[in-house]
Amino acid sequence: MTHKLTTDAELETLQRESFHYFLYEANPNNGLILDKTAENWPASIAATGVALASYPIAVERNFMSREDAIERTLRTLRFFWNSPQGPESDATGYKGFYYHFLDMITGRRAWLCELSTVDTTFLLAGILTASQYFDRNSVEEQEIRSLAESLYSRVDWQWAQNGGNAVTHGWKPESGFLPYSWEGYDEAMLLYILGLGSPTFPLPQSSYDEWAKAYEWKHCFGYDYLYAGSLFTHQLSHIWLDFRGIQDKFMREKGIDYFENSRRATYVQQQYAIINPLDFVGYSKCNWGITASDGPGPKSLKINGIERQFFDYVARAVPYGPDDGTISPWSAITSLPFAPELVLPMLDHCTYTLKLKVGNRYGFKSSYNQTYKDKSHPSGWVSPWHYGINQGPIVLMTENYRTDFLWSLMRGCSYILNGLKRAGFTGGYLSST
Repeated sequence: MTHKLTTDAELETLQRESFHYFLYEANPNNGLILDKTAENWPASIAATGVALASYPIAVERNFMSREDAIERTLRTLRFFWNSPQGPESDATGYKGFYYHFLDMITGRRAWLCELSTVDTTFLLAGILTASQYFDRNSVEEQEIRSLAESLYSRVDWQWAQNGGNAVTHGWKPESGFLPYSWEGYDEAMLLYILGLGSPTFPLPQSSYDEWAKAYEWKHCFGYDYLYAGSLFTHQLSHIWLDFRGIQDKFMREKGIDYFENSRRATYVQQQYAIINPLDFVGYSKCNWGITASDGPGPKSLKINGIERQFFDYVARAVPYGPDDGTISPWSAITSLPFAPELVLPMLDHCTYTLKLKVGNRYGFKSSYNQTYKDKSHPSGWVSPWHYGINQGPIVLMTENYRTDFLWSLMRGCSYILNGLKRAGFTGGYLSST
């Protein structure tokens, strides 16, 4: 790209390129979406969920027809409804939850992975998005709504508590529940809201209280905010939940809302990059975005007399680490609704200065590292991969920034409204529903 587009045209192009991942990295027979563009890689249910949420935006943006979106959505929902549910080690799911990774062809559990509560949450959020959008009286759109209702209602959230208050991370048929539960602020906000809103196996309000009890309020680089280190934790629930003007007990006491909290977390990210305490190459006010991502490691190298430890896929975090100089464009872009004045210069820097989109079918690769020199790219190491869970948030949060589309759509979902109210949220649009 040799000339700079207008902001609107740049965002339109970015959304289209990112969405193409879901068109071409999918199994058309079952709707599953490839987790990562690597050979013999499985599908991920989270990537499939963000794809389902992206189809309505693609229709509105003329990236695909409504008929094609209906066909893809129906195949996906039919697959999940009809796929084997049970305690067997090679099933697709159990108790309404699904395994984190599924074989792209058979749809069965891959890699002996866990039955994932949070990844099932992102799948369900995509399913509920389809139910809200496809609201016409055709036979196909009625079936989408019916399947969505059935899939959501089948999830046994109470079972996933394993006798405790908080929801566990997951379960394996070989060993039972994982030893960790969702406690403290992170991407599981959406999990608790959907669990609390369930019409069949709802979580008790005590589960949300247990989760929020482990919150950490911190002061970093001049900002007071509810801490979570990786940037994605301040974003993923916000894809579907419009937190502007609504507050739970914790936020009422702090005098802000979760939207403002994510705005502050975005500013903390930029300030960390400006200060650059570990002196990595490239960090600046236009070059930030530290989150869970691919990386050039694991490897240790001495660079300019400094021993540098590089990681592979790890939950990079600000300001306490881990940090090895790896930046993820998608994570910065997903903060567009919170701080466009920071994100748009970052987008231009990645596009026009570093030229990180050149030659990529789906826009930005997952991450890059300018400290780790690599002859294959003038800006240093660049991940060879695209990930579905990165592509979707670009499409979805860019649209929330441009039109509020997904937020407006999901404010009409009775299950989400019920979940927010049961979690103690008040104010704003909740007052009139």
